[in-house]
Amino acid sequence: MSIATYSYPTYVRASADQVWSALTDADLTARYWGHANVSDWRPGSRWQHVRTDGSGVADVVGRVLAAEPPTRLVITFGEPSTDDGAATEPSVVTFLVEPYRDIVRLTVTHEKLPDAQALRDVAHGWPAVLSNLKTLLETGEALPQRPWETAPAEAP
Repeated sequence: MSIATYSYPTYVRASADQVWSALTDADLTARYWGHANVSDWRPGSRWQHVRTDGSGVADVVGRVLAAEPPTRLVITFGEPSTDDGAATEPSVVTFLVEPYRDIVRLTVTHEKLPDAQALRDVAHGWPAVLSNLKTLLETGEALPQRPWETAPAEAP
């Protein structure tokens, strides 16, 4: 049974098409996420979050539930053992890309999280990943260190 939903918006000085490419182009995701997101991005298709170390290992897999370029992408998100009907139901991630003049609001919503630890993990991971995406699109370079490798912020 899922316990939580996590939502995080960020604002990027980029076009909706640039943000869409940053979410769906394997070469771009490899630059800011440390993994290549590989798929043809058609509804029903499989997607894989493949390590960039040359091993070919996919740490996360899922299915494309909806793809409406350049404004909305919905995917399932699970461990390779949980894809396609295994015992644990994968979570669902929605990327909403909303253009506004010269900027885009990119909101990631992660639903059907199985427990409090998963909520803590995504609350640490998504801001780090989206900050790196934003930096890459706005400067042409990803951050010099992988932000998700920092210790999670401690609550006051």
